Amino acid sequence: MSGLSIKAASNALEMSGLDPLEIDLVIMCTSSPDDLFGDATKVQDALGCKNAVGFDITAACSGFLFGSVTAGQFLNNGGMKNAIVVGGDALSRWVDWEDRNSCILFGDGAGAVVLTKSEAGGQSGLLGYSMHSRGAGAGDLMCGYAGTANPIPSKDAPTTLSSGSYDYISMNGKKVYAFATREVPIVVNEALEAAELNVEDVDWLLLHQANIRIMETVSKRLGIPMEKVITNLKSYGNTSAGSIPLALDEAVRSGQVKKGDVIACAGFGAGLSWGSAIFRWGDN
Repeated sequence: MSGLSIKAASNALEMSGLDPLEIDLVIMCTSSPDDLFGDATKVQDALGCKNAVGFDITAACSGFLFGSVTAGQFLNNGGMKNAIVVGGDALSRWVDWEDRNSCILFGDGAGAVVLTKSEAGGQSGLLGYSMHSRGAGAGDLMCGYAGTANPIPSKDAPTTLSSGSYDYISMNGKKVYAFATREVPIVVNEALEAAELNVEDVDWLLLHQANIRIMETVSKRLGIPMEKVITNLKSYGNTSAGSIPLALDEAVRSGQVKKGDVIACAGFGAGLSWGSAIFRWGDN
């Protein structure tokens, strides 16, 4: 995972034209790090961002969206100027390859953006957002702990701990579909209201690349035609926290997204968690 993330962040940094020493913050958004304690500092070190603080955010398929909003708060309120946000996952490690209902859905990938603090009165950047979580639905999409008993000798009484491992990803597809198609249109409208914009102002809708039927239903309920929906699902599958930045990267580099475009992003998934952020794209 760290290798994919370093490559994505390096490409984003090169595109930004910034020196690595100008980066103040590195946020790694992943639920499948190489190191249980996090991969952000590996990315920070590999890029030479010696002045940056790095930390991880675990929010599954909402991770990149949540991480981008978090970075925006640091840039707006915390005396930082430049941040790298990486979203990526390697879910092929955690699927049951004998379960064709789930294993064919997921892919491995990472994408990244460089966010820069806007000058006062600037027109680009994060315009508004809304985020939610509902732990009561956690069981609908999860990768639960599955440790095995590890008896430890003791003078007084036997002690049993556990040796760490995780189960395969489990998902109730019908419930996740119903959740996403119900909540995502609502949260996008909440974010648009926070940005003081309307659906008609949106140039591009960029959703977590989970399922084309979810994207079609959400776009229909929002009144946004599929021609305005950015998607690369058929190329990579569901890459969890990597899906939004991967699709954004391709859309920007191909010239699909242009300076000044308003992008409505939404992430949703395990937790359950979901959120939306409205961006106006600045310089590439």
